[in-house]
Amino acid sequence: MNRLAQISAAAAIAITAAACGGSSASSTVTSPSGTVVTETFTGVVGIGGTTVNNFNVTTPGSLSITLVSTSPQTTLTMGLGVGNPGAGGICSFISGGTTTTVAGTTAQLSGTLASSGAYCVAVVDVGNAAGPITYVVTVAHT
Repeated sequence: MNRLAQISAAAAIAITAAACGGSSASSTVTSPSGTVVTETFTGVVGIGGTTVNNFNVTTPGSLSITLVSTSPQTTLTMGLGVGNPGAGGICSFISGGTTTTVAGTTAQLSGTLASSGAYCVAVVDVGNAAGPITYVVTVAHT
């Protein structure tokens, strides 16, 4: 069934249901507050090092960060943090905005950002790397 036919069928069902029902209460539909923006960062973390990637949030809302992959060590536990960028390329972590994790397909850090502005995500060797680690991290935010 094409999209127009599906919409027409749904509208006909809704009208029929309304005609048969005994309720006249109205409801309010709230539309989403923002579009999800997904940014992908690739970088290299040296032994004992930290790499910071900056991103901007234009609309306060949800945030999900996923360490997607590390190589050549694919099951390496890394540090992951979110915060605000500071002088000299540092990332000042938000309270509760850090974790240690292995790469995976689901977000390892998530929450809600109360304000728009500049943010950063940091990938950190927590002492497990045998050499430089290439990573991919995604940041999804509204």
